[in-house]
This record gives sequence, structure tokens and C-alpha cells, in this order.
Amino acid sequence: MPITISEKTIKSDFIEKVKKLSGQNIHKCFQCGTCGGACPMSGQLATLPRKIMRMAQFGLENEVAESKTFWTCASCHSCSVTCPRGIDLAKVMEALRQLSLRKNVNYVEPSKLPSETVKEMPQIAMVSCFRKMTS
Repeated sequence: MPITISEKTIKSDFIEKVKKLSGQNIHKCFQCGTCGGACPMSGQLATLPRKIMRMAQFGLENEVAESKTFWTCASCHSCSVTCPRGIDLAKVMEALRQLSLRKNVNYVEPSKLPSETVKEMPQIAMVSCFRKMTS
């Protein structure tokens, strides 16, 4: 589905928030695709990291939020290591998660987890998940 870009859809405050939270200049990305090639999660991503970066560059907050890419990111830094422009995409993905969580909407709702899952899952895995996916 094509994305329409207009002055109404561009949110410059979103761009600045991503830059500030991540500490990265997202405009350095020139869409080479190296990040997606290095990503161990790319098979599970509907939207590859370079497209997320492009949408972020244009301030398309709603389109970025609709993607699940930043939730799927393993934060392994493979993309960052291979980026020819030196962008730490893992930090950008973390910033996008934080912006989403600041709206007080959990990606994983702890109270809705089946009790069997909670019983069997290692506590460290649950803590890690809740830190990453709950507000």
C-alpha cells in the first residue's frame, strides 16, 4: 500500500523526539538495506528496518506505529555493526518503542497472559519482556 506524504502527514516533532531519544541522526540513512540483510529477525518482519527509517525520516508517526518491526527487534545490534553510515538502528528501534509506550499502551498485557505461561516461563524472561513491552 503506497504511503501518501504531505505537510499534514509529516510530524517534525516526531522526528525530533526520535533523534533526541536515540541520539542518532536518522537522516544519515540512505536506504542501502544492509540493516535488513544483517537482521536475524528479518524473516518475521513485515516492514524491514530501512523502510522504518525512511518513514521516520519523513515523520510518518502513524505508519511507523502501525508497524510491529520495532517490537520484533531483538536489539542484537547486527544492523548497527553493518551500517555503512554508523547509525545505531537498535537505538532508533528502542526510541520508537519508548515513544509508543509513553502513550500508556502496553504491547504485551501482563494480566492477559495465560497462567500456564506465567508458571512455566523463566522469571528473567518475563522481566525482560515486561521492561521492553509494557509502559
